Amino acid sequence: MRIILFFLFSLIIGCKSDSEKQKSDSTQSNDINSSNKQLSKELPFVWEGANVYFLLTDRFNNVDPSNDKVLGRTKKTSKLRGFEGGDIKGITQKIEDGYFKKLGVNAIWITPVVEQIHGSINEGTGNTYGFHGYWAKDWTNIDPNYGTHNDLKLLVDVAHNNGIRILMDVVMNHTGPVTKEDPVWPDSWVRTSPHCTYKDYETTINCTLVKNLPDIKTESNENVKLPQLLIDKWKAEGRLEKELAEIDAFFNNTKLKRSPKNYIIKWLTDYVRELGIDGYRVDTVKHVEEEAWSILTEQAKLAFREWKSNNPEKVLDDNEFYVLGELYGYSIDGKRHYDFGDRKVDYFARGFDNMINFQFKYDAAKLSYEELFSKYSKTLYTSLIGKSIMNYISSHDDGEPFDKNRSNTYESATKLLLTPGVSQIYYGDEVARPLMIEEAEGDATLRSNMNWEAIKEENIKALLSHWQKLGVFRKNHPSIGAGKHKIISKKPYVFSRKYNINGVSDKVVIGLDLAKGEKTIKIDSIFPEGAMLIDQYSGKKVKVINNSVKIDSNYEIALLEQKK
Repeated sequence: MRIILFFLFSLIIGCKSDSEKQKSDSTQSNDINSSNKQLSKELPFVWEGANVYFLLTDRFNNVDPSNDKVLGRTKKTSKLRGFEGGDIKGITQKIEDGYFKKLGVNAIWITPVVEQIHGSINEGTGNTYGFHGYWAKDWTNIDPNYGTHNDLKLLVDVAHNNGIRILMDVVMNHTGPVTKEDPVWPDSWVRTSPHCTYKDYETTINCTLVKNLPDIKTESNENVKLPQLLIDKWKAEGRLEKELAEIDAFFNNTKLKRSPKNYIIKWLTDYVRELGIDGYRVDTVKHVEEEAWSILTEQAKLAFREWKSNNPEKVLDDNEFYVLGELYGYSIDGKRHYDFGDRKVDYFARGFDNMINFQFKYDAAKLSYEELFSKYSKTLYTSLIGKSIMNYISSHDDGEPFDKNRSNTYESATKLLLTPGVSQIYYGDEVARPLMIEEAEGDATLRSNMNWEAIKEENIKALLSHWQKLGVFRKNHPSIGAGKHKIISKKPYVFSRKYNINGVSDKVVIGLDLAKGEKTIKIDSIFPEGAMLIDQYSGKKVKVINNSVKIDSNYEIALLEQKK
């Protein structure tokens, strides 16, 4: 929603150019997915090692053109600031096509799909509709531009049938902007001033993020009536009695106050209770009181358990509901706390399992592989035990991403997918979707349509193959994202990852910047003498002899696992 302005960073000195790597991989493009032919027995899913794919529903894949033009959203907009046609069915189709499976994705984060404001506004970057999903009008309804409630149900079911979890993006901080078609909510629900100045805790929370973005009074514990605009809307849609009955049941069961935040919590947890949504990505964490997040998490976990109880045949595993937070400016260097200046807050103690790590792009730019990997492993296994962070190289609102020009796409994949923590692939990272679009202003340049046609190009096929091999290896091995890192040798650079928690045991050996052709890789007794290993990057089978293996491949990467 906001353009995150960061200083440009210097590229790592001494990295091989992507053009050289592309040339190497292009010559072996027929090798795509060869590493996937012999995968080890699948281990249990571990959130801390997840490979998450983040997409804008409206920009990913358009399957149903009939919902492209709805609700009178026909005013001309600035470039990439209107609805482009992507829909929920488009995501489902790509799951069924196996696109995510080939990429090693085991969780998909979708932008909010609740009904958006009907009108458009100009925030200084041209006329804009709520295509992104962060301008809610009605939390109880799916926006028709994205599809229907049944479309979302089918998406979740198909995802689960393919071993993929769904993270639903949720907003509790604000309604959508006020327009002629979208009146402001009552004063008992929202404030329209002052604007946030971010000087301290108070001026970050009880304020509006930007002009004309009404702030929900999440601090209120007073009983409030439903906005008349919602009552009128539900009545016109023929569902008023149903909605009111469900609200009564929720508050009678939970004994919560009928405060603004608790109404929204009811509406958000309905998607968990009814559809089996596996987790939330929570928007604007630091702009809402911690108590509200604690209640949301508690109610979401209860709703998830209720769904599991009612749908035993659909349950994937014993994992609890997962909560990921967007705490703008949070860094892994802050460990468990965020500093407002006048106070520090531990949001991990308020229901969050994971925070998006805004530091990763800087660390990826300035640190060597070993410095990066060892730093993150150490922090996760000391200060953040039982929690995790999510790393990314690009996103929908980071105006200065890692590799803005898409000139280091191979390095981007290697660092993102092999760094401890949860990895977040932003749609198109894997196929070099451009992040700079001519005439697109502000964050619109980060939100172009998915470049599906590019996959036909040989150099993009080779790049996608690189992402796929690393992604599938990561998915198959929780040790990569959630295990302990240990260097084996500096030159060639070889390291191991080991994971052994709650009865799940996993280990791998990985080599980077290796010589092409025949190479010897030390195993450091990670695998026993005589064990048969598979290099899942080249597909080669090797045997451990004298605590080492010899691999003859034309790649500079080796992903070693024990053959089952």
